[in-house]
Amino acid sequence: MRLVFMGTPDFAVGTLEKLVEAGHEIVGVVTQPDKPKGRSMTMQPTPVKAVALKHGLTVYQPKRVREAEFQETLKELAPEAIIVVAFGQIIPDSILNMPKYGCINVHASLLPKYRGAAPIQWAVIDGEKTAGVTIMKMDAGLDTGDMYSVAEIPLAADETGGSLFDKLSELGAQLLVDSLPKIVSGELVPVAQPAESPTDYARMITKEDGRIDWTKGAAELECRIRGLIPWPGAFSRLNGKTLKLWKIQVVEEESGLEPGQVVSAGKGGLVVQTGKGQLRITDLQLEGKKRMEADAFLRGYAVEPGTRLG
Repeated sequence: MRLVFMGTPDFAVGTLEKLVEAGHEIVGVVTQPDKPKGRSMTMQPTPVKAVALKHGLTVYQPKRVREAEFQETLKELAPEAIIVVAFGQIIPDSILNMPKYGCINVHASLLPKYRGAAPIQWAVIDGEKTAGVTIMKMDAGLDTGDMYSVAEIPLAADETGGSLFDKLSELGAQLLVDSLPKIVSGELVPVAQPAESPTDYARMITKEDGRIDWTKGAAELECRIRGLIPWPGAFSRLNGKTLKLWKIQVVEEESGLEPGQVVSAGKGGLVVQTGKGQLRITDLQLEGKKRMEADAFLRGYAVEPGTRLG
């Protein structure tokens, strides 16, 4: 199949690799412009660009896909379909309607659940038991297009945003490659989504989302902490320094202390009272220090019961 691929981050890389492996003709790869990174502010290619160049594919990096010049280029490429995976720009109707089979999107949720920018993290944060990917034909709405196919997986008890990201990237890549020939043959007919989503819009995650509110219950906080791994990570404050939380366990006990106060600190980890139950922190990272197990940290850093976090 003659395709143009649009994608930017790591999540999209697996799909591009699968399309190349399956023998599709990738006539162009469209990704976001390079950005400066690090202290040296060196310009870095997007993950998708790096993989595209590895395969000898032609890369386009328009600031806006709405630009008339870029749209003329797309017309000249004459793709049968445009594959879109976490591209990062709104695609206008003029492009959506350009290819014979339209723009086909890999979305990391079980639509209409978690329409939006960060479906993976919010599924973990919300304590979902399952997650998945949807292949859909894009329309002018935000993740509202008709659906071709869906694949679902269970979430592990210790699932993190990072581990689910990897699983859904692989799942989505395979589902798309399996679905494309069925779309061409007519075996897969797109089905309209329900108008309303059963979950809130999965807005983009910010660093501030990682700040722990100890008045929330332990079970809710445990899901939030896992969902925000590896970025931005969940954090609180300990004696004026940022304390990042990596591994935690729910303790269904009460202490009489206020939310955010340390119940105990020792070999079993750092136990903190929440609005309902307690959290045992077993893996942490204090500002300026490396990540370590809590008991090792506490052997060199005394934390008295009653100390308040946050």
